[in-house]
Amino acid sequence: MKQLVVLSIQGRQSYAGQEPDTVELVTEGVMEYRDGGWDISYEETDLTGLKGVTTQFRVENNTVTLNRTGKMNSQMVFQEGVCHDSLYQMEFGALMLTVCATRVRADITPAGGTIDLVYNIEIEHNAAGIIEYYLDIKVK
Repeated sequence: MKQLVVLSIQGRQSYAGQEPDTVELVTEGVMEYRDGGWDISYEETDLTGLKGVTTQFRVENNTVTLNRTGKMNSQMVFQEGVCHDSLYQMEFGALMLTVCATRVRADITPAGGTIDLVYNIEIEHNAAGIIEYYLDIKVK
């Protein structure tokens, strides 16, 4: 059964040679338990620069998968200590990304929960930076 949720999202991107960029967002979304895992999704806004994109986190076992669809498409898989390649398709082209998660924590229950991700990102096999995401999920 789908439940309406309020998501508090904190993101921090640290790229080599640049000041860290921090984004905080509170938005409404949907949470659903299906096929042995949790799906948490929301619509991006102008604040994140991804308006027209739906973001979904899939949480099952020790893996978090981030899917984005709409004006851009990507799938990133996060498993602590494991690197995964991902094709990041945007309106103007595509990039090959590699994400290497150093922290993957997810604690989801029917009442809500948290997702805590830290990962290194490579763009076209060149180290690009470190990204941190923290989501706090509360059922409405």
